[in-house]
Amino acid sequence: MPQSTLKHALVLGLGAFFLAIVLSLLSQSLLSKIKSIFPALLLLLIIVLLGIVFDIIGTAVTKASESAFHAKAARKITGAKEAVALAKNADKVASFCNDVVGDISGTLSGAIGAAIVIRLASWGLGLPEVLLSTLMTASIAGITIGGKGLGKNYALREAEAIIFKVGQLIAFLSRGIFLSQNRKAPKRGK
Repeated sequence: MPQSTLKHALVLGLGAFFLAIVLSLLSQSLLSKIKSIFPALLLLLIIVLLGIVFDIIGTAVTKASESAFHAKAARKITGAKEAVALAKNADKVASFCNDVVGDISGTLSGAIGAAIVIRLASWGLGLPEVLLSTLMTASIAGITIGGKGLGKNYALREAEAIIFKVGQLIAFLSRGIFLSQNRKAPKRGK
């Protein structure tokens, strides 16, 4: 096995570990502050949708052709340079999007679903916890798998457009970050 493959796997594993910690702490913190069931379900839906969106990106990047973005990059169109980089590193991008983010969102959605079931069971609704748990698991699985199925079809049809939009988003975000870092503090008069 090549050294670079091993290094990439190690970086992905460690990155996933720390990203999972951050996202888990964030979602559990939000969940602990939520008293009503509807915001908790909304948080669950956001986590599931995040997994679906990243699955779409991961699928699209494997289909997108790097050459499709070179002309735009030569014309200095915002996001084209980033789209070239995404397509050039398709294996790493797909691995991050599909495996890291996908697995973390799957794990988090299961944990949040379990927390919602426990909260519902504690309200004494008269429904067995086994039934609530089964319905929650089936709902999460159905939405996730159905969403990813639709998303893959869309990603394969619109790969270049999706990756270009992601490139534009990355360019926009990185410009905002760099602009805020390059701003000088205002001088105070004496």
